[in-house]
Amino acid sequence: MSEMSNNENNLKEAFNEKGDRISPLLPQNIRNFLIDIDGTICDDVPNEEPERMATVLPYPDALSMLNKWYDEGHVIFFFTSRTEAHRSVTEEWLHKHGFKFQGIIFGKPRGGNYHWIDNHIVRATRFKGKFTDLVIKTQEIEVFSEE
Repeated sequence: MSEMSNNENNLKEAFNEKGDRISPLLPQNIRNFLIDIDGTICDDVPNEEPERMATVLPYPDALSMLNKWYDEGHVIFFFTSRTEAHRSVTEEWLHKHGFKFQGIIFGKPRGGNYHWIDNHIVRATRFKGKFTDLVIKTQEIEVFSEE
């Protein structure tokens, strides 16, 4: 999508402690949001019932908050367990309901219990029924041992 190239312009060169170039970074005030679809921005529709994907209604607070974040310059990507076979119905549904976004990543593993390991900072927020502004809370997390 054309919006992605606009966000590519926000990327800043980055270097490791040895001075080697590493993957570029967004400014600290811009976030890369990876947002699930089913059960997060609309009712949970399993892949086994794709006919429901076209008719489910979005959660109004999800639509307004995600579009607010997009308008503030954040990157909105959907990361879904839907498969490539569901791309057309998913993109049509998102556009029909007015979601603003840069892209969709299909094929997220099903079953939950996700554990994301990355060399970049990762913040995880579990959706519990309503999109609101994000607040900072301190939580216990798992990290690699230093041994």
